[in-house]
Amino acid sequence: MEQVLNFLTSVPWWAWIIVALAIVAIYDVLQHKHTITHNYPVVGHIRYMLESIGPEIRQYLVANNREELPFNRIERGWIYASAKNENNYEGFGTDRDIYEPNYIFVKNAMMPFKLADKHPNIKDPYFLACAKVMGEGRRRRPFRPASVINVSAMSFGSLSARAIASLNIGCKLSHAYHNTGEGGLSPYHKQGGDVVFHFGTGYFGVRDDDGNFSMEMIKKLTIDNPRVRAVEVKLSQGAKPGKGGVLPGKKITKEIAEIRNVAVGKDVLSPPTHSAFSGVDGLIEFVENIAENTGLPVGIKAAIGKLEDWEALASIMAATGKGPDFITIDGGEGGTGAAPPSFADHVALPWIYAFSAIYKIFQKHKLTDRVVFIGSGKLGFPAKAVMAFAMGVDCINVAREAMMSIGCIQAKLCHTNECPSGVATQSQWKQRGIDVDTKSIRAHYYFKNFRKELLEMTHAAGYEHPSQFTMDDVEMATGDKDMINDLSEIFKYEKEVVPFTDVNTLQSCPHLGGEYNYKEEKKVVKAAKKNEEVRY
Repeated sequence: MEQVLNFLTSVPWWAWIIVALAIVAIYDVLQHKHTITHNYPVVGHIRYMLESIGPEIRQYLVANNREELPFNRIERGWIYASAKNENNYEGFGTDRDIYEPNYIFVKNAMMPFKLADKHPNIKDPYFLACAKVMGEGRRRRPFRPASVINVSAMSFGSLSARAIASLNIGCKLSHAYHNTGEGGLSPYHKQGGDVVFHFGTGYFGVRDDDGNFSMEMIKKLTIDNPRVRAVEVKLSQGAKPGKGGVLPGKKITKEIAEIRNVAVGKDVLSPPTHSAFSGVDGLIEFVENIAENTGLPVGIKAAIGKLEDWEALASIMAATGKGPDFITIDGGEGGTGAAPPSFADHVALPWIYAFSAIYKIFQKHKLTDRVVFIGSGKLGFPAKAVMAFAMGVDCINVAREAMMSIGCIQAKLCHTNECPSGVATQSQWKQRGIDVDTKSIRAHYYFKNFRKELLEMTHAAGYEHPSQFTMDDVEMATGDKDMINDLSEIFKYEKEVVPFTDVNTLQSCPHLGGEYNYKEEKKVVKAAKKNEEVRY
């Protein structure tokens, strides 16, 4: 034995490397699974190594500042700087090709808007912009979002516990609402922020033991959780409209099973269609029943394709006075949900075409004043938000942009459970990298600075509130002979503009108590930085 050890230790290190490479070469030649390594033993592995880090090489070394999708480096940089409350400006002019098709131009006014000396928002003219009331005059507990920019549907299970908690506390600080996504209402959604409870065909969190929707469960959920301000029924999502999904059993921990009311370790199917209702008439009745039992505004979310059912929905709503209080339009270009490329690339309309088609239908039936329209689909930037408000939205939901505010680096590994930033993974180790106190403040600052810049653009156009934008205030490069056109010319409709009545003032948000305590905000942010627990 001693002689063997002496022999092994006497062999130089480089000889062991040669032996190891020889073993690899022999294995490569004998195997037939990979043609490249069979034909090019040892060196063929370099090809697979480079391929595995190709996305990182392109992201950090090859792609220019405006080249990447879905969000380029300039867009990500603006979100990161805004979330850190740092300088989010750029110098020496834009590096965008301002003549490219679909480029957005916002028309500024000769004289920008100026707040009156006694205006309620004079202390901070850019902090708050309330949205339109959901369920006004129709529901027992109507809801006016205190922010026109909010967090879109992203589930606990899709995102990590620490990511959800960070977003909810950030919403609390900035008075945005937090959509739960279809994974149920988790403890991490209960950090003090307003919540829109969202469910899909799996009815997670409000399903009985047989997987059917339970009215008693949703009634109890909304009574026990007063921060739940509205309910949203998902008909489809931009990532994979019309396609069901499977939650693998290996992802269903005891905690997730309890929240979703499913069995631990067993695959759970989310079918393509709802079992609780069928048809447009059934949808309306379902919405009304939930509203009656909870007292809350009830809305629907969908990606848009065929319009026949939407025509029927608007027609019945106009005739009966029933139906959803708000409608969230999702872009068909995909989002945080994992999906086959065929769906993300080709199924459903991109947001701008989807929203314009739906708005025109509801405008024809004179329902735009009653329905609150929510835009969801890469709208988390001021110029795109201006475009959306000019087209008729009443508020905006952001998903991936909110994820980036708490540390997402666009690694595009959300569907693998290998998210390196800990945002979209259930790995306990990777989640530990998210400091909730720090990230919640970053989410808060992203929303605050986003609103600030949006309102600055609004004031530059001569308005007080984004809802005042019209289709003629925004032009888009179309590439045709006229070069640029107003949105009204492109989409063939004029947005309904409701007479402005201090929608932007704090007093118009009744659940805020008519005023905002700036000293309290500073106290909470300071305490969070020091990792102290302070009630807000």
